Amino acid sequence: MRKPSIFRGNGYTVLFTIGLAALTAFVFMDTFIFAHSIAVVETDAVTQESAAISSETDDTAQDDATAGQTAEQTGTDTAVATAAGTASETETTASEEATTSSEPVLTDTSYVSDDMSITILTLRINNTDVYVADIQLSSADLLQTALAHGVYGTNVTETTSTIAAENDAIFAINGDYYGANKRGYVIKNGVIYRDTVRQGDDTEDLVIYADGTFDIIDETEVSAQELVDDGVVQLFAFGPALVEDGEIAVSKSEEVARASTSNPRTAIGIVDALHYIVVVSDGRTSESDGLTLYERASVMQQYGCTTAYNLDGGGSSTMVFAGEVVNNPTTNGKNITERSVSDIVYISA
Repeated sequence: MRKPSIFRGNGYTVLFTIGLAALTAFVFMDTFIFAHSIAVVETDAVTQESAAISSETDDTAQDDATAGQTAEQTGTDTAVATAAGTASETETTASEEATTSSEPVLTDTSYVSDDMSITILTLRINNTDVYVADIQLSSADLLQTALAHGVYGTNVTETTSTIAAENDAIFAINGDYYGANKRGYVIKNGVIYRDTVRQGDDTEDLVIYADGTFDIIDETEVSAQELVDDGVVQLFAFGPALVEDGEIAVSKSEEVARASTSNPRTAIGIVDALHYIVVVSDGRTSESDGLTLYERASVMQQYGCTTAYNLDGGGSSTMVFAGEVVNNPTTNGKNITERSVSDIVYISA
């Protein structure tokens, strides 16, 4: 006979017990072990909301940062643009800067202060490098001359750059090299050093009056003392005159005695009150042929000079700006070096 099963009479009890145990175990694990999905959802929602707030905050901060960076960059760009503009438009803006500042404005090719404006341009004319200085002064006293070693004498010489440095010159050119001659008027800074008339036909001089105006005189027609009495402070005895009354005063064939047709040249001219043009050209080199007197006169006229005069040239021709020699002075074309001279024309900084 088959033995009765324990589950037959107590089956429901056993199942109930097993179910109750399972439910108890599930509640325990659900409480202490299982993560609640709703809690995760709520956490995600908070996280998303916090993230949204954080994102909005970050966006705001980023916008603020971007705005700050933009403002800073704009300022930088403006500064760069201003600097670039100042560098590329020195000739037109340096004067304005000097007007609002007591400090001079110096670049490689210009100098502007409350007292003066100097701008230097380099041109290429007839296979020759030509250096043009446009000078405007507040007073004629700024246009001066200086002697080598500060001493008058026929054998006293120094380079243009050396004399310029000794006199704190911001700009200088060679003068008329009075020391190469034994005769001819010498008047420098209102002082008469020599009053004997030049011999021959070359007696045409340039004089500068105390008010800065120019004139061409003939030594045979007026004494040195009369000139000083009339207000002459500077005199240059070389020549010839290149421009008079705005017209070219030399012919295409005219030349300085003993000079070749094309040469290094130095010339000075006046446009109007306290406005001067100085031109120095290279020559006698493979890079620069040099200019004739007529070509030099044409340059002076084109720049508006009403009076212009030829100073000592050849190896003496030298332009100095801010302590540097601007041109390429040479006597024979083999060596680029300054010739020592007896005097200079200069403007003190």
